[in-house]
Amino acid sequence: MSGNRMAYPLLISLTNIDPEIRSKTSMHTYLLLALLPIAKFTHKQTHIWSLLQDRLTHAALNNALEPLKMAACVGYMMSGPIGNLRYCYTLLAAYIADMPEQTLLAGVGPKASLFTTATLKHFGDPTLHDPRTGSHTLTAIRKASKKCSSKDYKEFLKAAKSLSLNGVVEPCWDEWPLSCPSRFLHVEPLHHFHRFAWDHDVKCCIKVVTAPEIDFHFSLLQTTIGYHVFDDGISKLKQVTGCDHCAVQCYIVGIVTGTVPTKFLITIRLLLDFRYLAQAPAPVFSDQSLEKLTDALQRFHDNKDAIVQAGGQMESSGWEIPKLELLQSVVSTIRHSGPIMQWSVDTTEHAHIQEIKTPAQMGNNQNYYNQIARYLDRSDKCFHFDLARQ
Repeated sequence: MSGNRMAYPLLISLTNIDPEIRSKTSMHTYLLLALLPIAKFTHKQTHIWSLLQDRLTHAALNNALEPLKMAACVGYMMSGPIGNLRYCYTLLAAYIADMPEQTLLAGVGPKASLFTTATLKHFGDPTLHDPRTGSHTLTAIRKASKKCSSKDYKEFLKAAKSLSLNGVVEPCWDEWPLSCPSRFLHVEPLHHFHRFAWDHDVKCCIKVVTAPEIDFHFSLLQTTIGYHVFDDGISKLKQVTGCDHCAVQCYIVGIVTGTVPTKFLITIRLLLDFRYLAQAPAPVFSDQSLEKLTDALQRFHDNKDAIVQAGGQMESSGWEIPKLELLQSVVSTIRHSGPIMQWSVDTTEHAHIQEIKTPAQMGNNQNYYNQIARYLDRSDKCFHFDLARQ
């Protein structure tokens, strides 16, 4: 968003680029591929709007990504960094997005897991469910299409929800070789770890310790260079950033120690241990480190009843948390796609500033999308000209 304008950018990069380089926004490793449409619908029923927007997004992605799909099927001759020609196949390695967008891309409903066949009532299970493959989703879509026409939005949406779908009929990843949502969608730290810790771990601690008490504890913290301080506490914070989420996680165990039951403290600590172990860089991961990761999560599930007993969660529906279920897929994601830190949304959100917000501010607020494309085109030509002169 920029002022009263909105844009839905689609960025592209290469997995061949080293993750440390790709994560630096100053290296310009992400390029704007397309601006996806954001439409206003005239349908009388507002709950149909989300269905139509989801279908529109997948249709736009199908159109924008068609050349890449074709190259993935038959190959395309490309020039390498030193000028050598190579026959390349453009496979979809990863689609970096936040959780609502991942749900949209996977074609599943909000009460179903992105990576497994688990549904809302099983999100708190301590075991990993069967993977939700692309063929599983396509079979469910065909089953819903047999019940009623996909053009009958109201009835089709009912049929889709009964099968844990969002109503998309033609997913953008269909007919893209070797593309499966359970593989190219990854657990990412910013939302699945840090935001999850703020929304649940911290809120549980506030509920058990009480807001005035935990605010008082935070106000007593000594100022340490390089760390955020919360002089007024955390219970009334609004618009909390990812940096704040990380800072609170550094303090929370020490803050609540002595004011909560021992098992409650152990459970919160185990969940934090799991997150820190999962964010290790590439050389650290081995069979032994992944076993520690699995063990930390299993011990959390073994002790999580302590949170309910302390009054931090409602016993009936306290564990119906989608992000909690996603933690079961962290180890498999690391085994198949490498360290999860390279899939952080934090990098792409910074790239949005370079590719969308800065170009938008350079225009006169007229012909919004055209001026963004023209600015980026001219910037790219200037960059290559400067590169040729060096």
